[in-house]
Amino acid sequence: MALQPPPTEPERLPMPSRNPLPLSASQEAQVRDIFYARVRSHCGPEIKAFAECALGRTFTVPFACRKPHNAMNACMKAHATPAEQDAAREEWFAKRLERQKEKERKARRKLEQEAFLREWWGLPEKDREERRREEEKLRMPERIGGMVRRRGEGGEDAGRG
Repeated sequence: MALQPPPTEPERLPMPSRNPLPLSASQEAQVRDIFYARVRSHCGPEIKAFAECALGRTFTVPFACRKPHNAMNACMKAHATPAEQDAAREEWFAKRLERQKEKERKARRKLEQEAFLREWWGLPEKDREERRREEEKLRMPERIGGMVRRRGEGGEDAGRG
């Protein structure tokens, strides 16, 4: 009797990202900014060499700076990978609570300044309902993937797939 190899799992398509949670357009733009900054940080010397070559030139840049430009583009293409996009997205998620706290701090400071100015200039106070709505808005959590995520809900990795 011949030995047959054990059955293997059917081959699956690779996941395009470890973080498939959909984000809003502005959140995706923030992730993209982090991604581009990370790629630029890897290629700092190449970017600097191209910038130095291009300094003081106008329409002759493509001809005079071809080598530094090609080196810069090759470096950026080499580092602009899906793994780097995933790392940027994970960094965005890691800094989410920090951004939320900063947003709350700025909003509270704005309310304090407004109250001070109203008192200073002798303006009437806001009615209680309007003030309550503003304070309620401050307590609203950030929306991610169309769902509201409250602090501490599901841990740091809430919503990741």
